[in-house]
Amino acid sequence: MAIMFRYGLDDLVLSNIRHPWTARGLRIMRFGRKLDAPRGERLRLALESLGPIFVKFGQVMSTRRDLIPADIADELARLQDRVPPFPSAVAIASIEKGLGRHPDQLFASFEREPVASASIAQVHFAVLHDGRHVAVKVLRPNMRPIIDNDMRLMRALARMIERVSPDGKRLKLTEVVAEFDTYLHDELDLLREAANCSQLRRNFSPEGPRGDLLIVPEVMWDYCSASIFTMERMYGIPVNHVGRLREAGVDLPKLARDGVEIFFTQMFADGFFHADMHPGNIYVSDRPESLGRYIALDFGIVGSLSEFDKNYLAQNFLAFFRRDYRRVAQLHIESGWAPPETREEELEGAIRACCEPYFDRPLSEISLGQVLLRLFQTSRRFNVEIQPQLVLLQKTLLNIEGLGRELDPKLDLWKTAKPYLENWMQERVGFKALRNGLKREAEQWAQMLPEFPRLLHARLAEPLHSEALRLEMVRLRQTQQHGNRLLAALTGVVATAVAVALWALSR
Repeated sequence: MAIMFRYGLDDLVLSNIRHPWTARGLRIMRFGRKLDAPRGERLRLALESLGPIFVKFGQVMSTRRDLIPADIADELARLQDRVPPFPSAVAIASIEKGLGRHPDQLFASFEREPVASASIAQVHFAVLHDGRHVAVKVLRPNMRPIIDNDMRLMRALARMIERVSPDGKRLKLTEVVAEFDTYLHDELDLLREAANCSQLRRNFSPEGPRGDLLIVPEVMWDYCSASIFTMERMYGIPVNHVGRLREAGVDLPKLARDGVEIFFTQMFADGFFHADMHPGNIYVSDRPESLGRYIALDFGIVGSLSEFDKNYLAQNFLAFFRRDYRRVAQLHIESGWAPPETREEELEGAIRACCEPYFDRPLSEISLGQVLLRLFQTSRRFNVEIQPQLVLLQKTLLNIEGLGRELDPKLDLWKTAKPYLENWMQERVGFKALRNGLKREAEQWAQMLPEFPRLLHARLAEPLHSEALRLEMVRLRQTQQHGNRLLAALTGVVATAVAVALWALSR
């Protein structure tokens, strides 16, 4: 509340309320306060003061120019690379503590001034003794207690909202906060981030078929610890600097299509995706040998999907692309997202009303934020539950939309993604899927098949009539005998009744 008052955030909120009493209250609250700075700058400074979680919130919001005014979006974009750095002496001490030697001994050269400063860490350039250029990421000191305090506040707010709001319970706010808590604490372990980077590099190996889509830096494991992450230095242009990309000769429409393909490849082929794809973490190569290829940076937040999640999402996407809203409704009910008593045709009609107006439009005319708002209103009516494990995926989709809009406003997201999803589904069903499944399980079968004769012989050699089986057979025999006696009695009664009826008719 002190930070809100200091930077006049209360003034930003109240000034949008049109009421005579609000105007009088504003005049009283502004007395003695200087609020001359632009509103975007005040909001940025407030988020920086509130801490790293709020900085990350501002980073995400800076890509949503369809939801927030341009002046605020421009100012929030500065959070991506202008968070105040901590002193270089502290960074040098952290490197010496984490790696056991002074940077002047570890590296042939080490730049004291950081090249970038983010909410969790800052980056210094260096050169190894073998001549390779690297980037050294150093964790900010005393981050854990700061994040713990912010997360306690978020958990308290989530519990309060769930107590007073039915929507809060349906959205599982405490579970969502717990999941973000896990990812934020994972970011504090830079060895984990280095492992994420290594995994993503394998998935987009330069020698593999996807090497022309995404460049991932090599990890220098000998120079990594829980607080230090050293990787290959990357050269490129931030993806949101469209003018510089155009001057460098980058094909922007192709770049936008490649971004969609990279996202769907990570999501469906690998089930492992970069979940912090704001413009500060995505560059584009300007080197002649790799011009126009994406460069991924900052691997602190990644997401993973189970086979069930991948299959469910793929079917939903395909159903949306084909405008098969009945199938979308069925999937929501089958997966348990919607209650089992939900009427399928009603949910189908509501989804059609949300999505149909947005098809066959270029990306510049589609606001995913508005689609999500309408879907939220619909989901409230049908008590559809938000799945916490997919929160990161939803966040990444928002980032992808923001990047795509800046690169190519005419990009048809549906048309670009549909062929890829159809090919992926063909690999999941039919003969090709069966062949891939057999190939995947062949190693296990090779180990189990030699044991089958022995296991079968042992099973057949077991006594057929264990004590439990004998008792069960006795109970079944007794039940059958009782049923036979009852059937005989009923037959006798029916026969007597028929005989009496025939005798009466014959008289």
